[in-house]
Amino acid sequence: MKKIIVTGGAGFIGSNLILKLFKDHPDWTIMNIDKLTYASDTGYLKPLRDSERYYFKKIDLVDRDEVKDIVKTFQPDGVFHLAAESHVDNSISGPEPFILSNVVGTFNILEECRQLWQEDEESWKNNRFVHVSTDEVYGELEDDGFFTEQTPYAPNSPYSASKASSDMIVRAYFHTYGMNLVTTNCS
Repeated sequence: MKKIIVTGGAGFIGSNLILKLFKDHPDWTIMNIDKLTYASDTGYLKPLRDSERYYFKKIDLVDRDEVKDIVKTFQPDGVFHLAAESHVDNSISGPEPFILSNVVGTFNILEECRQLWQEDEESWKNNRFVHVSTDEVYGELEDDGFFTEQTPYAPNSPYSASKASSDMIVRAYFHTYGMNLVTTNCS
C-alpha cells in the first residue's frame, strides 16, 4: 500500500485532489496535513472521515519538529505539496506569513522527505515530491497570451516572490541531490 502526504489538503484544490486520489487509488493511504487557515474547509472531506485510508493532522509546515515527526512516523512514498499562503492582497499588507509558509514550509517538508528517502535506494529512486506552485511567478501575461516553462520568472508581489523562491528551492534539490521532483505552475 502506498502512503501519500497531501499538504494543504483542506483547501479547495487540495481536498479535490484527495477525493480524486482516494477514488482512483484504493491501495493508497492518504495523510492530509493542513494548518487550517481562512482558506480551509474540512467539510469537503467529510465523506472520508471514517475511512481507514485517510488521516488528517493539523500542522503548520513552518514547525520543523512537527514536520519531521509526521514524515518519520507516516513514511510517505510521495508528497503532493499544495500548502501555501496564496492571497496576493494579503501578501502586500503583510508579507511575513507568505515567506514563512511558502518558503520555510516548503523547505521543511522537502528536506524531511529528502532525509527519509535517501536512507533507502529503492525509496530514493521511486518516491516523488510534487510541488504545486503558481503562474504568478512569471509576472504579467504578455500579448502572446500564455506562459511556457521557458518564460523567465518576474514575480511582482510578495506572494509571487515567495512562490518563486520555493520553486527555486525545489529546483535546487533536483539539481543538487537528484531528488525525484515535479513542479507545476498552474493558474
